[in-house]
Amino acid sequence: MTKLLSLLAALAFTVPALLAAPPAGAIEVQQVKSPGGITAWLVQDKLNPILSLRFAFRGGAALDPEGKEGLARMAAALLDEGAGDMDARAFRAALEDRSISLGFDSSFDEFGGSLQMLTEHRDTAAGLLALALTRPRFDADALARVRSQILARLRRDAESPDTVAQVRLFTEIFPGHAYGRRSRGTLESVPRIGPEDLRRFVGARFARDVLVVGVAGDITAAELGRLLDRAFGALPSSSAPAQIPEVAPKIDSRALVSRLKVPQSAIAFAAPGVKRDDPDYYAAYVLNYILGGGGFTSRLHEEVREKRGLAYSAGTSLHPLRRSALILGGAGTANARVKETIDVVRAEWRRMAEGGVSAEEIENAKTYLTGSFPLRFTTLGGIAGMLLGMQIENLGPDYIDRYNGLINAVSAESVARVARRLLDPARLLVVVAGEPEGLAPTE
Repeated sequence: MTKLLSLLAALAFTVPALLAAPPAGAIEVQQVKSPGGITAWLVQDKLNPILSLRFAFRGGAALDPEGKEGLARMAAALLDEGAGDMDARAFRAALEDRSISLGFDSSFDEFGGSLQMLTEHRDTAAGLLALALTRPRFDADALARVRSQILARLRRDAESPDTVAQVRLFTEIFPGHAYGRRSRGTLESVPRIGPEDLRRFVGARFARDVLVVGVAGDITAAELGRLLDRAFGALPSSSAPAQIPEVAPKIDSRALVSRLKVPQSAIAFAAPGVKRDDPDYYAAYVLNYILGGGGFTSRLHEEVREKRGLAYSAGTSLHPLRRSALILGGAGTANARVKETIDVVRAEWRRMAEGGVSAEEIENAKTYLTGSFPLRFTTLGGIAGMLLGMQIENLGPDYIDRYNGLINAVSAESVARVARRLLDPARLLVVVAGEPEGLAPTE
């Protein structure tokens, strides 16, 4: 599987099998409010003395100042590099000595983190998280080391066909918009980011009014309330005003080429999608499974790999953003077969738009999507992450119970209608990174 397709797979919920957790049918979601007014959703599980917490602040890398792209990602890499009176070595020792796992990450629309620990260390873990969020050090040596690591990654990315194709795809789709900028930063922007930029970011973005928390594990609602105040109670009540404008993806039927000297080209493509709150979302979800999201059973895999042997894999994923939405897809193939691969993808786009989805395909998609849903709850981290996503997307605490009904309610008529709405071959933008034969460079 190419790196691009691995990225597409990661856009959906993925669950590593690390810890046992109750099946979806046994999950009860509690809405908890701490004495200090901080809310969280909890699934209590006393099976193991372990607690998993996922949290996010609304507003992510899309809020990076122009010219300092990569700020949110750099902050995520530095928050556990020393806080309060502890430098990086001491802070990490405090985590590792108690087997506490703490990490941070940023997407376009959220800045998130995870905390997992044995129940006996939960107060210490919450205190360390509070320090990281309110008193990060951003020491010069840690900043220099992390900056060097990021720049090395960016240089490698410049030689990666998958990354080059993905970056150009977003640049073309969202010109002049924050979604079109590099969330990881650039070789020019990363050196400009200093400790004061990072401190301003923390002060502006980490606040209780944009905080969302999901928790799963061995803790009662009352105990969680106290823990929430310990972890997040020192945050300011309000974040700095910030707004990302709505943007319609700029997509046409071009095939663009970024030239790289590699034997196999990476193909990235995109079409307009649906947001998470769109009434057509679940019909689009079923449609995407049939088109390219169903792995070995999808149309694109069948047409591109099985019938023609053009690529090891080809797939698609729904990619709803807060202010826009896409269907993303990708494949990798030998330079001599790029044009044929693109032609096959476009042909399948057209065939499905013209009503080429069978009742059997829809039924099989529903069976898989409902049957695999409980696998998202096989770990405490997976449950906490699901609780977090349910709040971010305003799905309601009963979403777990409603999910199967939402999928089963999708009709053949709605799938056909959404296919006509979304799968317009004239609005399928393709970017190729490599040396494809029969396609001229467009840079």
